[in-house]
Amino acid sequence: MLLLSRLPRTTRRRLAFIALLGVIVGLVLGTTVRAQGAPLRFVYLRGADTLAFETLTPGSGVMHGVLEYRGQPRIAWEQTRAPLRLTLTVFAPGSAADAAPLQVASFVAQGDSMAAEIGARGAMRPQRFASKAGAVPLINNSLLHTALIGALARESGRATIPLFLTNGAQTVDGAVSTTGDTTTVTIGGMSLQVLWQNGVPLEVRVPAQNLRAVRATGGANGEGFAAPKPVSYDAPPGAPYTSETVTIPTPRGYTLAGTLTRPKGVSGPVPVVITISGSGPQDRDSRIPIVRDYAPFRDIADTLGRRGIAVLRYDDRGVGQSGGSGAVRDTATSEDFADDVLSVVQYLRMRDAVDGTRIALAGHSEGGLIAPIVAVKDPRIRAVALLAGPANTGRKILEYQNENGIRAATVSEAQRDSLRRTVPAALDSLARTNRWMRYFMTTDPLVTARRMTQPVLILQGDTDQQVTPEQADTLAATLRRAGNRAVTLRRFPATNHLFLADSSGSPAGYTALKATKVRQEVLGALADWAVRTLGR
Repeated sequence: MLLLSRLPRTTRRRLAFIALLGVIVGLVLGTTVRAQGAPLRFVYLRGADTLAFETLTPGSGVMHGVLEYRGQPRIAWEQTRAPLRLTLTVFAPGSAADAAPLQVASFVAQGDSMAAEIGARGAMRPQRFASKAGAVPLINNSLLHTALIGALARESGRATIPLFLTNGAQTVDGAVSTTGDTTTVTIGGMSLQVLWQNGVPLEVRVPAQNLRAVRATGGANGEGFAAPKPVSYDAPPGAPYTSETVTIPTPRGYTLAGTLTRPKGVSGPVPVVITISGSGPQDRDSRIPIVRDYAPFRDIADTLGRRGIAVLRYDDRGVGQSGGSGAVRDTATSEDFADDVLSVVQYLRMRDAVDGTRIALAGHSEGGLIAPIVAVKDPRIRAVALLAGPANTGRKILEYQNENGIRAATVSEAQRDSLRRTVPAALDSLARTNRWMRYFMTTDPLVTARRMTQPVLILQGDTDQQVTPEQADTLAATLRRAGNRAVTLRRFPATNHLFLADSSGSPAGYTALKATKVRQEVLGALADWAVRTLGR
C-alpha cells in the first residue's frame, strides 16, 4: 500500500530481516551530525555478503540520504527540520541520477495522525493514517536512521519514541538506552547497537541477524557511491570472442538468463567454464555497487575468451532477467542453487558450440561451496576452480567475522565482552529462522570436498577477511588426503576476498579501493590452469 510495499516480494521478504530498524528524525538534524557537512558513507554487511551501501549528507535544516541494495531499487530520502517532513523517492535499479522516479511519498505528523502524499511528481494522492502524537516516520530498511534515533534519545533524554512504519502504516514504540559510546535501540523486540565516535555513528549492529553497517573510508569525491551505470553484457569492441544472450530452462518452473562468450575463429566445440556467484543475489557479472566497475565474472570471461575457452555466466535465480523470485529464491539453500548450476550444465551439453565433456566450474565464495556439490552430483564435470571457497562451517565463519568486527570496534573492553555474549544466541536464532542460514551454518564443506575426484584449482587472497586464508590450505590438504592428486593451490599476497589488490582486506575499505579489476595474477593463474586442464 505504501512506498516499500511496491518493492518486489523477494526484496520485502529479505528486508524482513531488518524490519523495524531505522528511523528518520528531524529533531536530530542538530549539532553533532549536521556540523560534519561531508557525506557519511556506510557499507551494509551480513556474514560474507555485502548487502548495500548508504550515504547520509547533512545540510542546513535538511538531511539527505541515498540507500541502495544490490540489484534493487534506489531509495533517496530527504528530511526537513521545519516542518518535520520526510520525503522518500524510489528509482529503478541502476537508473541514472536524473531518471524519473518510480514513486514518491512524503510524511508529516499532524496531531495524533500521520498525513501522507503518495504517487508520482505532479500526481500525489493525499492519505491520512492513525498514529500517535509526536510520532516520526520510519524507513524500515535503513540502518542509518537507527543511529539518528539514538542521537535523538541522547539529546532529549526520552526512553521511548513513537515510530510510524512507512511499510505497513503502523505505529510502534522504540525503546532507547545509552551506555558510554553505545546506544541500544529496541523496536518490536529486536535490539540494535549504535557505536558512536566523535559525535557521529561509527557502526550499527543487529546481533540477532548478524547484520552490521560500518563506516566506509569512501573513495575520492564519493567514488563507489554513484548510481551504477547501465550494464552491457556484450563482448567489448574488437574482442576475439563473441557474446550471446541465452535462456536456460530448469525443471523448477523458471528460466535462468545468462551470457555465453565463445572464442572466434574456432571450428568445432570448445571447452567452457561456468561461473558460480557468492552469497546474496548476484547478476551474471557478480557486481557490487559499492566498488565501482567491479565485475569479476566479466573479467574472467574476457581472460578465458582470449585463451580459447568459452564462459557461461548467468543471473542468479530471482535476479536480473532470471526467474525464480519470491519464495523460490528466499527459501533456497546452497544445495538448491547447485540445482541451478546442474541446469546450466545440462543446457550446455545440448549446445553444439561447446564440448559437453570439457565443462569446468569456477565458484567464488559461497560459489566455492556450491561447485563441489555439483561436481559430486555430476562426475562428468571435468574440473573445478574454487575462488575463496570456504573450508569451515558457516557458523565458524560467522563467529570469526563477528569477533573480527568486535575487535575493530572503538569501544571499551567491557563493551566488547558484552557484544561477544550476544553472538551465540544470535547465531542460534539465525539457524532457527532462516533456511539458507541454517544450511550454511551446519554444512561442513570438507565432507563434500573429500568426494571430489576432478582436478581442483584453489585460489586465495592472503588478506581476505571474509573467508580466511588458512581455509585454502585446509581444502588442499583435505583433497590430497582423500586421494585427489590433481590439486593446485595459489595464494596471492595483499589480495582481498574480491581478488583485488588490498593490503588490509577489510570490507569497510572496499569503497576506497582504486584498482577494481580482478588482479592479473589471479586471472592468469585461472587461465593457465583452465587451458592446461581443459585443453583448447
